[in-house]
Amino acid sequence: MAQLRRDYQNFIELETEILVVGPDDKAAFIDYWNKHDLPFIGLPDPDHRVSNIYGQEVKLLQMGRMPAQVLIDKSGRIRYRHLGNSMSDITDNRKILVLLGALNQEEDLEPNKVYA
Repeated sequence: MAQLRRDYQNFIELETEILVVGPDDKAAFIDYWNKHDLPFIGLPDPDHRVSNIYGQEVKLLQMGRMPAQVLIDKSGRIRYRHLGNSMSDITDNRKILVLLGALNQEEDLEPNKVYA
């Protein structure tokens, strides 16, 4: 989440909202968000309802949920999805920001294609 905090203003400039979904309960989420003063939205998902919709994997031997990054455009279509294989398998923000810029400009992007 450090890279999301670091680049948060860049996301805002591209008319993007960040939503972090995690396995903890509401109380744990509130505590974590308050301690770290995170500027984006956190959604507790202890029953895995949201994570299951987007295909996020759980690997018990690798600390639980694997990272998943999903970019949903303003019309509700998934435009990018990355399902990590390890806790460090997270797409760099620069790649996401470039894709967001292209989506905002509709530069050479096929309308129903998921970019991975």
